[in-house]
Amino acid sequence: GSLVAAVLAHSGRLDKEHLGARVGRLSRRGEVCTMINKKYSEFLPSMQSAEDLVAQVEGLSNNIDLLKAGIENEVQRDLNVAVAEFTELKQQLERDTLVLSVLKKLQEFDTTIKECNSALQEKQYVAAAQQLEKARSSLRSLESRRGFELKILKALGTELTVQTQNMIYHLGEEWQKLIVWKLPPSKGSSSLEALVLSELHLHTVPPQDEDTAVPPVAAVLQALAVLGELHSKLKDFGHLLLQYILKPLISHPSLEPVPEEQPDVFILRFRSQELALDESSPMEVFEKIKLVFEVLHRHLLNVPLEQPGEGRVTLAELLGELIWEELSDCLIHNCLVNSIPTNSSKLEQYKEVIESTEEFEKALKKMQFLKEDTTALLKYACNVDSHFANKKCQDVIMAARNLMTSEIHNTVKITPDSSITLPELPDPASGDHVKLPRVPSLVPNGTVSVGSESRLSPLTLCLPSCRISCSVQQLVELAYHTLLEATASTDLCCVQLFDCVRNIFQLFYEVVPTYHRENLQKLPQLAAIHHNNCMYIAHHLLTLGHQFRYRSTSVLSNGAATFVDLVPAFRRLGMECFLAQMRVQKGEILERLSSARNFSNMDDEENYCAANKAIKQVLHQLRRLGMVWQDVLPVNVYCKAMGALLNTALAEIVTRIAALEDISAEDADRLYSLCRIMVEEGPQVFTPLLEEDKNKKYQEEVPVYVQKWMTFKELMIILQANLQEIVDQWADGKGPLAEEFSAAEVKSLIRALFQNTERRAAALAKIK
Repeated sequence: GSLVAAVLAHSGRLDKEHLGARVGRLSRRGEVCTMINKKYSEFLPSMQSAEDLVAQVEGLSNNIDLLKAGIENEVQRDLNVAVAEFTELKQQLERDTLVLSVLKKLQEFDTTIKECNSALQEKQYVAAAQQLEKARSSLRSLESRRGFELKILKALGTELTVQTQNMIYHLGEEWQKLIVWKLPPSKGSSSLEALVLSELHLHTVPPQDEDTAVPPVAAVLQALAVLGELHSKLKDFGHLLLQYILKPLISHPSLEPVPEEQPDVFILRFRSQELALDESSPMEVFEKIKLVFEVLHRHLLNVPLEQPGEGRVTLAELLGELIWEELSDCLIHNCLVNSIPTNSSKLEQYKEVIESTEEFEKALKKMQFLKEDTTALLKYACNVDSHFANKKCQDVIMAARNLMTSEIHNTVKITPDSSITLPELPDPASGDHVKLPRVPSLVPNGTVSVGSESRLSPLTLCLPSCRISCSVQQLVELAYHTLLEATASTDLCCVQLFDCVRNIFQLFYEVVPTYHRENLQKLPQLAAIHHNNCMYIAHHLLTLGHQFRYRSTSVLSNGAATFVDLVPAFRRLGMECFLAQMRVQKGEILERLSSARNFSNMDDEENYCAANKAIKQVLHQLRRLGMVWQDVLPVNVYCKAMGALLNTALAEIVTRIAALEDISAEDADRLYSLCRIMVEEGPQVFTPLLEEDKNKKYQEEVPVYVQKWMTFKELMIILQANLQEIVDQWADGKGPLAEEFSAAEVKSLIRALFQNTERRAAALAKIK
């Protein structure tokens, strides 16, 4: 019951609150309505005026639509007609304007052609040329119009070409009248006799009674310049000037220019001096060339011209641009090059050439023949040190090459007594701070001092006696003289000359074996001489750089001036050539012994004769080699070479005989006789010296040089010995036979020489 009472009480409170809220809302709505009525009374007049405006706008819009319709139907049609008429009139105006301009150009062309012809008849060449250029400009203007082509343009172009060629022809005739060449016949035109007949006539001075505003030569040249033909005319003139005047004056010292001036002509001709030097000095050549340009400048080259695109220039400038490069090259290669000193002591005298060259260039620049920045001749002349070194190196290389390609067989004897021109070396005890030594002197034969107490033998470090080519001796002397020249030169020249000397020897290394290859392969004597040549060069290369170390400039005095690195190559070059010849000779020896039929069946007379012939051929070959190498090779090299070849023959004979399986008593006797020939005559091939009595010493020393000599003699003993003697020679492997043959070889020989018996078996048993 209490719960119900609580709910009812709560509901009563809610109703009261809701009623109060509604009353509040109604009061507010009344206020809003009052406000709306007020606003409406204010808005109503504005709305009425707006509706009036809308009605007016709609009326205007209707009027616009009517007007637009009228325009589209009537005015637009009339406007289109007017535009079409305007366009047509415009096109007609353009066509008329174009035709009018073309007619004006045609009129200008016709007028200029007529004026050109009129001026040409009056010999007013400059005016005629200018009118031609105007006509050409009018024609180009007509041809440049696109979409407008006239058949008459082709005819106008032809007419212009005809008029131009006619003008050029008349100018060419005037040019030939002004400048007349009288040249020798084409055959032999470069000979001195023909060049003397060459003349240049310049009719460039008008007669005194003729009064002209412009000299004829200037008018002709200016007209040619306007037409663009001056370049070709000057090019031809410059070519003839170079060929018949300038170059002959440079190349022929006896020629002298002779200018002759007459009232209406200037003549330039030549005169030949009878007593003339082989080469002209640069000063003389420059004076002659300057004289030619002075007279040409006075009578021709000083004409001012208006060159299209270049402004005002003189004829001298144009001619200089065409011929100066070729003229300067000719002056350098045919004049200045020849004046370069061949000796460093004459370099001071070359200052006169430099001064003359400078004056020559200044004179040409004053005549406007050269531009101010042109100094080709002066630069060349001032660089005399480099040119001197280049020329010296070139001369040295050419001289060296001529020596290398000369005959090898022309020889000279080199002995330890030979005196060689060498620079005097400073005392080693004085250290590195050494003044320049005195002039080179001959080093006499005798002892060489190496200090205050010690002395060496006179033959220490000497090259053994032998023969070398004269050309090689001259080549080494050339190297010494070139290095001596280098010590007195500037640093740059010194280095170049030193390199040149190295190039000499490198050139020898490459050229001589190739150029003389065939002779070196076929001729034993030349191979021996080439061997000596290489050893001789290597001998000097060991000390060549050191000898000049204290005489050279600081550039080379630091030890870089050496040739020692070339020594092994030259020694190898000489040895390889000689060893190649030795291989050829060994091959021939073996080939001859191959015809001996293996030294078997010597009881057969035919076999014996073949073997005997082979041995004699070998000895003949050795004797021939001994003769061609006699007094050529050093004694020790000679003996080693002959010993090696004889050893080849003996070794081959020993091998062939030791390989036989059956040797009869008669075979053994005949083999022994053949071997005795080798033993008796073999030493006779050792003849290294011309004096026969001095050769005995080397013939007795044959065992020293022939390795198989004792082996061969032991073989001869075996061929004549009995079994006991062979066993005694063996001596249990300690005898002389054991030193030359192995046990197997001795047993094989015993089996071939003796029949199979108990004694042979016993002997074989002892060979071990």
